[in-house]
Amino acid sequence: MEKVIVFQVKIYYDNQSIPNVPVPAGRPAGTGTSDLRKETIMKKKILLIATGGTIASQNSGNGLIPLIRAEEILSYIPDVYEFCSPSAVQICNIDSTNMEPRHWNMIMKAVRDNYEAYDGFVIAHGTDTMAYTAAALSYMIQNSSRPIVITGAQKSVDLEITDAKTNLLDSFRYAADDGSQGVQIVFGGKVIAGTRARKIRSKSYNAFDSIDFPFLATIQDGRIMRYIPAVPFEEPVAFYEKMNDNIFLMKLIPGISPKGLKFLFKQYDAIIVESFGVGGIPASISDMFYEMYETHPEKVIIMATQVTHEGSDMTVYEVGNKIKKECRFLESYDMTLEAVIAKTMWLLANRGTEKSDINQLFYKKINYDLIFNGFSG
Repeated sequence: MEKVIVFQVKIYYDNQSIPNVPVPAGRPAGTGTSDLRKETIMKKKILLIATGGTIASQNSGNGLIPLIRAEEILSYIPDVYEFCSPSAVQICNIDSTNMEPRHWNMIMKAVRDNYEAYDGFVIAHGTDTMAYTAAALSYMIQNSSRPIVITGAQKSVDLEITDAKTNLLDSFRYAADDGSQGVQIVFGGKVIAGTRARKIRSKSYNAFDSIDFPFLATIQDGRIMRYIPAVPFEEPVAFYEKMNDNIFLMKLIPGISPKGLKFLFKQYDAIIVESFGVGGIPASISDMFYEMYETHPEKVIIMATQVTHEGSDMTVYEVGNKIKKECRFLESYDMTLEAVIAKTMWLLANRGTEKSDINQLFYKKINYDLIFNGFSG
């Protein structure tokens, strides 16, 4: 059965001004503006927040750079006016390689400052760091009854053959649906929880997957097919401005040297160890690692894994079990690396005064980020 979208009705009285609505491309020339306004009254108000990325890029002669602005992006998808009332704002226009926590903060503030005025939000973003932004916003904007949808494309929106238009229309459609809430990525017909997304292909249209967690929904031919119904939040929406990016991701390689450990423990507030398999510290650095932890017990140490699926479990092998007890590692378990990084930044900035507060925050389940919880105290 085709899903029926129920739109929120907003009533304007005769003496109130109604915002001007542009005549969408493809409309008959004689279509009156008043008719379009009447249509718009019945439709959800969705704000497009443009940040740049491939979806907004054009060839500069030296490679692609983001040049297309927010309002122009809307002009390429005139069908969007059929099911929602879109507006647009440009907060930056960058290649997503240059995305930083300060840009996450700009996105969060754009949502927060317009939260009461709109029914949902679509964020146009580059694909390379989209999973990091989706994870970060999952912690920076919690318990949102309004959907916050992040999307992008592998081809620019102004091309004849592109995935941009479909991804944008799917995203607006999902943002305008009454069953949507929270932070998610919509890409290639898939709806992925913000903490579960990863870019798995660099060029193909099906670039993103949901890691060790089902898709929230799929979108096909304009229809939303939900697999996980949204559960209403028990707490009001919460916005967090602070993110502490003074963390280091240490990727293990065979025969890794302990040379840099003293610097890392001295310099950073948290170290995320991207280990082999289910997790462990190799003998080449274990003695120095333990010594540095004893010297800096206030540091937050988290064990993650280089393996995409099935997560960590340091208790399996002695190389993990022994040092977990000695150094009191936190573990990522089934969390994605993108979520671990973003959550660590969030908890360092919003923790209490005791280290035990970090443990409680890290193992608090947010936006489907953690299924298995091995924390026992």
